[in-house]
Amino acid sequence: MAEQIPGTDTPVSTTASTSPAVTVPDRPALEGLEDKLSARWKTEGTYAFETDTTREQVYSIDTPPPTASGSLHVGHMFSYTQTDVLARYQRMNGKNVFYPMGWDDNGLPTERRVQNYYGVRCDPTKPYIPGYQPPEKPAKNQRDWDVVSRRNFIELCEELAVEDEKVFENLFTRLGLSVDWSLTYRTIDDTSRAVSQRGFLRNLSSGDAYMAEAPTLWDVTFRTAVAQAELEDREVPGAYHRIPFFTAAGDKVFIETTRPELLPACSALVAHPDDERYQPLFGQTVTSPLFGVEVEVRAHGLAKPDKGSGIAMVCTFGDLTDVTWWRELDLPTRTVVGRDGRFHAETPEWITTEAGRAEYEKLSGKTVFSAKETVVTALTEAELVDGEPKKITHPVNFYEKGDKPLEVISSRQWYIRNGGRDAERREKLIARGRQLSWHPEFMRSRYENWVEGLNGDWLVSRQRFFGVPIPVWYPLDASGEPDYEHPIVPAEDQLPVDPVAEAAPGYVETQRDVPGGFTGDPDVLDTWATSSLTPQIVGRWSRDEEFFGKVFPFDLRPQGHDIIRTWLFSTVVRAEALNGSVPWNHTALSGWILDPDRKKMSKSKGNVVVPTDVLDEYGSDAVRYWAASAKLGADTAYEVAQMKIGRRLAIKLLNASKFALNLGASVDNVVRSADDAAVITNPLDKALMVRLYDTVQQSSRAFETYDYARALNLTESFFWQFTDDYVELIKDRAYGGHGKAEQASVLATLATTLDALLRLLAPFQPFATDEVWGWWRTGSVHRAPWPGRSEEISGIEAASAGATADVLAAVALALGGIRRAKSEAKVKQRTEVLAAVVTAPENRLGSLRGGLADLKAAGNVRELTLVAGSPDGDAGIEVSQVELAAPDVSEATAG
Repeated sequence: MAEQIPGTDTPVSTTASTSPAVTVPDRPALEGLEDKLSARWKTEGTYAFETDTTREQVYSIDTPPPTASGSLHVGHMFSYTQTDVLARYQRMNGKNVFYPMGWDDNGLPTERRVQNYYGVRCDPTKPYIPGYQPPEKPAKNQRDWDVVSRRNFIELCEELAVEDEKVFENLFTRLGLSVDWSLTYRTIDDTSRAVSQRGFLRNLSSGDAYMAEAPTLWDVTFRTAVAQAELEDREVPGAYHRIPFFTAAGDKVFIETTRPELLPACSALVAHPDDERYQPLFGQTVTSPLFGVEVEVRAHGLAKPDKGSGIAMVCTFGDLTDVTWWRELDLPTRTVVGRDGRFHAETPEWITTEAGRAEYEKLSGKTVFSAKETVVTALTEAELVDGEPKKITHPVNFYEKGDKPLEVISSRQWYIRNGGRDAERREKLIARGRQLSWHPEFMRSRYENWVEGLNGDWLVSRQRFFGVPIPVWYPLDASGEPDYEHPIVPAEDQLPVDPVAEAAPGYVETQRDVPGGFTGDPDVLDTWATSSLTPQIVGRWSRDEEFFGKVFPFDLRPQGHDIIRTWLFSTVVRAEALNGSVPWNHTALSGWILDPDRKKMSKSKGNVVVPTDVLDEYGSDAVRYWAASAKLGADTAYEVAQMKIGRRLAIKLLNASKFALNLGASVDNVVRSADDAAVITNPLDKALMVRLYDTVQQSSRAFETYDYARALNLTESFFWQFTDDYVELIKDRAYGGHGKAEQASVLATLATTLDALLRLLAPFQPFATDEVWGWWRTGSVHRAPWPGRSEEISGIEAASAGATADVLAAVALALGGIRRAKSEAKVKQRTEVLAAVVTAPENRLGSLRGGLADLKAAGNVRELTLVAGSPDGDAGIEVSQVELAAPDVSEATAG
């Protein structure tokens, strides 16, 4: 490190200084800054949240909890950087920033990881084993894995999560996230389970949660119910089979179906009420082929006359349209497919003919796929298929994590009301969405379209072993049947509970599953039912209401635009029901990362980039620059070129700052108020102050509207004008070549600009800016105030009074023309110009005169003539008639 002392590179100071010594390294570099500064920020508590505060002072962020059991990818760096940039701005703007981090370890990815890592399976009916240790090596065959209780499984999850979370925390720390790492949580820990269960019980008490026997989307692989928000349409091949039903007179009524295996589940035929072909049949019955079951022909507006034969077979249930018809037409329930995806073993009671029962026995216990083959074969042999099946490709519902099409089965499940079956509640939730400030605004339509398109309440129960248990038990009657109408619930101070492992309140364990006793609900809550409560979990709702009032409603929810329908909407639903409020005031929605072919990066496509590789090669400030260059909501290409620009910016910041400080700029020179501004007198300096004032004002406005990308663009543009134009022009004055007053003017301009620039760039490039800050200032730049604060901005405004930014722009263009002439003459830039002519419009001549002395000094020009005119080229400024000194004369002059 080289301490600044008077010498050839630093003017001698003639006034006493009370500012910190300026200590600039001989060779500034980005390498090593991340480790050094991250450690310092942690030690000094730079980003710590101050709990002794008021709501008005706080800016709270409902940070997305990443799935720590998943793999790291470049998308983590992208979206979390965008949030951090906003957090850093708010902190510098005087806010006490509440910026926690959670870990989403409640879900299928964690369950699978724990299973595979330890070689264990979860069975909630197994007793808890204190001090359980998994095998040193997991068995190769899953049948040989240890089977452990849910509590043991959660303990293993938390044990493994510690290691997984360290990897994420190291990445986020290296990336410069200004998170308060003392504010962390896991979505499966005791606190989160208790909050999730408490929220559910309060929903139950208010009537917002209820149990119902209803058609349910079901994944046969995972053997669990699936919510509407978890659906994914996939194009699959299929075929329409044209099959006749028979009227009492023996006439054929053809339907066309892709699911002939569901013929035994048929409960009606449906046609459009205006379809004249079928109007005579409405209210009549027809008989199904093979199974001989009479079904009624009904009218409904959803039937499509131009689809297939125009009349549809309603089965319970082939798809969600069948559910709508079944509900609205009050049709009988005739389910034949069970939770295992196989046909029920027992022949249904509605199949009464001997031939029909014989046909069903062929399907008993078969998978849906095998049953379809069996039915098609039987129909073909009976000559009941009209023509060849018509092959098609059509969209089919899948669970987003599943591999087989979903079935719709009838089952008893828990629901939370979300407006899907209640128009008044739906309108209220749409109104809540309109209370939010959306960034970008157009994303609000996605929310409203989702809410308006809901066709049922939120199914929150899941038939999984791992997760947050549904906290209810059911009394058993004398015959051992559950009384679902009178669930037993725990007191809130007992939470969290596990009804499968703990006895119901008022009972003992020996009364479990015996007549007159109790049984525990075996299901767990949907992972979104817990994730929807992240504001309540981290905000200490129901545990510390004073603290909760300081952070709720949160100021910001950042997240991906692809989970508006799940995480965002479900959080709005819970906050409305539990708190009568929006959960936050702003939502910032990040886009996807696209590969060079403009395809979304995803692990399944094999086109992801490992973040550590990128950070190793370009550094955190460079990666942050790339992420912050993208607007919210914009899908962004993974661009190494942008990272290279970001790295160049960070390196230039180090070098330009070193140069400015070595020219003599110090804390004493910084203009902090209007009274200080009188020292800045030179028109070129005042022109830079005009640009600085405009940059600060516009950047602040951009940040206030969450347009950080514009703030970066504005600041970067000003930075390059400062380093490439202004610094090149003022060196002679900075060394005292034009007297003390001119030197004082330029040093004040340099110090004020550098001081502001470091803070303007700090949210984007926290490492380089804090490194430079430490060369000449105390504390951290990240605890320094944003440059737009009132007293300081008045000083910059006063320094720019009566000035025009064109002085700098015009003089820089003229200097560029002089340098271009030297390059074309193939002489060194220090070669003296004996004479030259600068032609410019009359209205720009005044700008050139304002910076004429600096222009002549920077270009080493002896005589410069300014002429009014309208030349083509660089914004109407042209340098001509350049007379260069002979090389030997020039060299002698330079020496």
